Amino acid sequence: MLNQNQTPLLDAIKTWMTRSHAAFYTPGHKQGEGISELLTDLLGKAVFRADLTELTGLDNLFAPGGAIQEAQQLAAEAFGASQTWFLVNGSTCGVEAAILATCGVGDKIILPRNVHSSAIAGLILSGATPIFVNPEYDLLLDIAHSITPCNVQSALQQHPDAKAVLVVYPTYYGICGDLQAIAHITHQYNIPLLVDEAHGVHFAFHPELPTPALTAGADLTVQSTHKVLGAMTQASMLHTQGDRVNSDRISKALQLVQSTSPSYLLLASLDAARQQMATQGKILMSRTLQLAKEARTEISQIAGLSVLHISPAKQTPGFMSFDQTRLTVTVSDLGITGFEAEEILNEKLGVTAEFASQQHLTFIISLGNTVADIEQLVQGFVTLAKEYRRTNLMVKNPVEHNFISIPTYTLHLSPREAFFATSETLPLEQTSDRICAEIVCPYPPGIPVLMPGEIITKSVINYLQKILAMGGFISGCVDISCKTLKVLKSR
Repeated sequence: MLNQNQTPLLDAIKTWMTRSHAAFYTPGHKQGEGISELLTDLLGKAVFRADLTELTGLDNLFAPGGAIQEAQQLAAEAFGASQTWFLVNGSTCGVEAAILATCGVGDKIILPRNVHSSAIAGLILSGATPIFVNPEYDLLLDIAHSITPCNVQSALQQHPDAKAVLVVYPTYYGICGDLQAIAHITHQYNIPLLVDEAHGVHFAFHPELPTPALTAGADLTVQSTHKVLGAMTQASMLHTQGDRVNSDRISKALQLVQSTSPSYLLLASLDAARQQMATQGKILMSRTLQLAKEARTEISQIAGLSVLHISPAKQTPGFMSFDQTRLTVTVSDLGITGFEAEEILNEKLGVTAEFASQQHLTFIISLGNTVADIEQLVQGFVTLAKEYRRTNLMVKNPVEHNFISIPTYTLHLSPREAFFATSETLPLEQTSDRICAEIVCPYPPGIPVLMPGEIITKSVINYLQKILAMGGFISGCVDISCKTLKVLKSR
């Protein structure tokens, strides 16, 4: 057992900060001496003293043998891994590296269609061929869940030469599928199970949270330490166990997708966040779960509102467990969209959501939230329901009332082939039946509606137009207004 009170990387940085010396190394501001006053007025000067580079005693991220290595070993033990890598380019680079480490050009990888855009980038970089499995889908709430063990089994039977399976666990809504069963099926084919666990980094620290991916049998998992714990934005970790994924290939892949000038502020925040959770995690998560319970209970009692939850009656293969710290509130019975509700809460009531969709608002309740935050959240919804309700209530039936539902997709070329092919730009209305040449992604949650190589259908065009009409935001594509799209040039 390692001493989880230790913070080797943090301690090494402190030593350098107090060392008297003339600095002739990067970064150019020299521990804040040359930083803009505009920035020091905003942040103070002390933080820049810790903005260091790979100096003697501070180790090297790509060849760790000192403080970084010790910090990663402590993190591996705390999160239940055999080996851990610190990431300074977010979980995006971790997902990309996971695919690069397991798949080459033409290799098949089984994954859900509702993956994050980072997985699509991984497909483009690696040249892997995606075998998409549609996730379980709640038609009434218009929410995609997890892929099911049955569908993974079917995909592997049809493609026994697949090199890996990738699963999103949990989804942006906090929904977890039957990962243990998926791991068992995947390992029957002697291939690794990769998990995008960006939003599940806290699972290891409380028994009332879903089972952590590694405990469920994942071979590799990528976690955004910054999303719900105390690390700085972009600070994430990649964990592995067992020998199905070659650790040298992970290290080499990370050298391709990470900066060669890693931020020691981010690295230090990972070391500190690990120490905090290893020593206080259960207490912090108990408090967070209690705050979430209070919010869920009070908001669910407001007329016209409901909250996403799980019960034995609702349990399905694609919705086996649920992260209770993730709060999704359905507002459509108030006669307004989630986009409208988000704008009202943010601009008029001082409450800012993580993201909005047509019917819902989703909030991340974490160790950084307070009782006052929850009170303001609840009061915001009380005011929303009382003062902004419309009389022409919308009925939650996406078929009869033309709600947005997930379009169907057809992959004509691999994402890599389409990404590097010659393209042209056309008005959105003229792109039906053409092959997409770019990623088109409502954000958040960062799940692509289109990716390079997919055929653009009328249902996809309709989907995009409705998202934009309701105030949604599109990213990834060149024209974020989505009036035009890049498609493969006709021969």
